[in-house]
Amino acid sequence: MIIVTEASASAGALERLSDEGVSIWLDDLSRKRITSGNLAELVAGRHVVGVTTNPSIFQAAIGSGEGYEEQLAELAERGVTVDEAVRMMTTADVRAAADVLRPVHTATGGRDGRVSIEVDPRLAHRTAATIAEAKQLAWLVDRPNVMIKIPATKAGLPAITEVVGLGISVNVTLIFSLERYREVMDAYLAGLEKAQAAGRDLSAIHSVASFFVSRVDAEIDKRLTVLGTDAALALKGRAALANARLAYAAYEEVFAGDRWTALAGARANKQRPLWASTGVKDPAYKDTLYVDDLVAPGTVNTMPEATLDAVADHGAITGDTVTGGYAQARADLAAVEALGISYDEVVTRLEDEGVAKFEAAWQDLLDAVTKSLNSKGVDAE
Repeated sequence: MIIVTEASASAGALERLSDEGVSIWLDDLSRKRITSGNLAELVAGRHVVGVTTNPSIFQAAIGSGEGYEEQLAELAERGVTVDEAVRMMTTADVRAAADVLRPVHTATGGRDGRVSIEVDPRLAHRTAATIAEAKQLAWLVDRPNVMIKIPATKAGLPAITEVVGLGISVNVTLIFSLERYREVMDAYLAGLEKAQAAGRDLSAIHSVASFFVSRVDAEIDKRLTVLGTDAALALKGRAALANARLAYAAYEEVFAGDRWTALAGARANKQRPLWASTGVKDPAYKDTLYVDDLVAPGTVNTMPEATLDAVADHGAITGDTVTGGYAQARADLAAVEALGISYDEVVTRLEDEGVAKFEAAWQDLLDAVTKSLNSKGVDAE
């Protein structure tokens, strides 16, 4: 007899999504989520097989102070700087989450069970500093299932190559444009070639490329609304999906080429596309839009918990919704361009804003921790 629990019943759409080859990762982390057992519950009952973090997530978690009181008091007693305090707290959370997900990592041969932590966003335009920070974070977390997040800025590209070449698994973040995505894949392959030349085991190196979705619609829809014509309004809610689908087409092309074939022979792993920013920002759209309509094998979808819950409750997972839509995707982006909305200008703005938002969140986090340390009688520098 099969006993259907509430958790298993709600996981139907999530199970179908997983069966379609999409790895479900949670885009959130906090000390309370770990210590309460909630993360373990999501892994057991909601098909969650990975976790992503970013400066905004840590700002919300640590800024609240909940669950961090004891560690903050100990850090204050030691008289650490605010930067060291923040890194000790964030890496502690990532290490603990990695331990929760370690069985998944083992069961999937390292493919999933991953927890990502981002380099200091203030280093986004400094290659050497990003490399040094990535090495330090990998050492601090000290878990085989950690991924170091590096932003896909121009300065980030050579850092990706260098860090992958050192055998460190990387989550490349803040990708908005198709051109930059191709540069990211090239940087990853160059890193694998560097690792191979150094005699490293390529099978132990994993990577995802975080392609941002909802922010593209938010920016382009705003411009379409200003135009206000029937042709413009008919394109609302189409650009982000088109952009992501064409990214997957680029992924298929690159990882079917001769350069990849040579690396695959050395047991290298493909750099999987990861759909990020999948929470819907326009309430007029269905709240599962960027999950239901971006189903393709070999991808990752990292979701905020509200989106995860929505998919579990009423997601419509009907199979591959990506690979058959390339022609329409090209037509949709061409139609946007034809209205005078520059794709290049939009994606450049989104990258700049993405870096700036993470820098601001990081500064807010530093300010909050400084206040906490000072309240305990410590002069945080």
